[in-house]
Formats: sequence, C-alpha cells, structure tokens
Amino acid sequence: MKKVLVTCPPMLGLFDEFVEPAKQLGLELVAAKTTQVLSENELMQSLPSYDGWIIGDDPATYQVFSAGKAGRLTAAVKWGIGVDNVDFSACDALGIPIINTPNVFGAEVADLAVGLMLGLARHTFYIDREIRQNFNWPKPAGMSVSGKKIGIVGFGDIGYNTAKRLMGFDVSITAYDPGIEGNRDLNYVTRKPWPEGLGELDFLIFTCALNKHNYHMLNEDTLALMKPGSRVVNVARGPLIDESALVAALQSGHIAAAALDVFEIEPLPETSLLRAMPQCIFGSHNGSNTVEGVRRASYKALEELSGFFKELDANG
Repeated sequence: MKKVLVTCPPMLGLFDEFVEPAKQLGLELVAAKTTQVLSENELMQSLPSYDGWIIGDDPATYQVFSAGKAGRLTAAVKWGIGVDNVDFSACDALGIPIINTPNVFGAEVADLAVGLMLGLARHTFYIDREIRQNFNWPKPAGMSVSGKKIGIVGFGDIGYNTAKRLMGFDVSITAYDPGIEGNRDLNYVTRKPWPEGLGELDFLIFTCALNKHNYHMLNEDTLALMKPGSRVVNVARGPLIDESALVAALQSGHIAAAALDVFEIEPLPETSLLRAMPQCIFGSHNGSNTVEGVRRASYKALEELSGFFKELDANG
C-alpha cells in the first residue's frame, strides 16, 4: 500500500468518500491539516514520509520535492488545472513523475464567473450584505447585461465554457488567448491580441492560467485603457492582476467594481484595502469546488497516481 498525502482543500472536503476507492488502487490516503496551503517548511518536514502527494495550491518547489525525494516520495499529481505553484522541471530533474488533471471542471468555474458577473451588474451581493448587516433596504440601479461587450482572458476550457454560458445574454465577446486560434465555433466571439479593444469592454473576465508572460497583465497601464465604469472578474489566478493598481482604479471610480475569487496573497490579508470596498465581491479561491467537480478531479488524480506507482513498480 502506497502512502499518499492529500493537501488539496476541495478534495479534503470530501476526503472520506475517497478513502476506500483509493485502497482499491493500492493507495492509503492521509489528510493534511490545512484550509488553504501548507508552508514550504511544513511540506519539507512531512513529505519524506509519503510515497505520493496530491498537491493543491501549496508551494511545490524544488526544495520541497528534494526533501520528499530524499525520503519515500516517488510520484505526485497536481489536483486541478492550475500548475503555476508547481516546479515541474524539479520533478524532471529528480525523476519524480507528475501530472495535473486538466479539463475536469471548466464548466464549474465558468458557472461562477457568470454568477459573479451578474452579481456585479445587479449589486445582488451588496444588497444582501446591507439587508443582513446594516438592516437597510437598498435599491441601487443595476445595469442590463444585454448588449454589453465582454472580454474573456483565456479561451481554454474555462474561457470557452464561460463564453458558451453567455450566449443567451445577447452580448458580444472578445477572447484573448495567443495559444488558441479561432472562435471555437462560437460565432459571437471575436479574437483580439491583448490589450486591443479594452476600452470597448463593459466586463473583463480572467479565466487563464498564470505564467511568466502574463503576471500582472492587468496593471496601471492596461487598467487605464479600460472603459470608465467597467467591471473586472477574476476566477483564474490572483497575480494576473496588480492588486495595488486595481485598488487605485477602484478608488478613483475608473473601475466600478471587481469580483475576485482569487488574490495575490491568500487568504486575503486583513489589511487589504480591497476589504473596504462594498462594491466588490470576494471569493475564497473556491471556483472549482462543487461536489461533482471535486469527485471528477479527485478520482482522476487517484487513477493517475496509481498508474505512476504501477509503472514504477514494473520497472523495478
């Protein structure tokens, strides 16, 4: 039986459901005590005792993998889509097979993206907070979504599913993604290079992976290009946006509001100036966390990890 550390919070939320299926695959799952991520030091201390690791958004660095390799660690799977926190080159150098679980919950994250966009358009979260917390009965004027122009950054699984869901809203969509060609059979989608056309958009939705080329792609300069009063949604990765520049744009009113499920630092620090902005909506990096999505990704992770161990055992 291979001992496997699980540090992915969504999988941990349904942990008991996966214990027996994992045993059938020869895996003994151990739940980490975490609500978001373990630190590098915590991982370096614990990983040497495990044969495998199902990774969440933890700092999966060369130092961490080296410490694990010095012990029992022989294989790993990054749960979910994003891999910006994982040093895959370290795994190559150390001989640790690793893979992620792509295309498992693009629809779920897209659902959240559209929900957050509607929340910004109609102030629904703000109204709810005012009624609950301040005993007010506010009636802010919202904006109609029909006829609006929406930008989607990233046209992979999540971006494509977001665009599909927006079809019934009678909107026009601009997709930004240098890695994918065409409109993927969605004739209401126009392709443009970043940041062309930002000044025409009413909403800008981030659904792309984070890499060295798009870090802080929404910054002081690109925010200045955006249409006054436009709104930003991020269900991808926090560092795509320079939060200090976004705060300034929100304070000035140039950007009317933002809905952020992800942040540069998570959990969102108590000192963050974003917390003082009632026009904004915040999430807890929870876009993929539906029961169905978690099951899909988790069983895929177990199968991949079991396959690695079988291959390693067969090769001696």
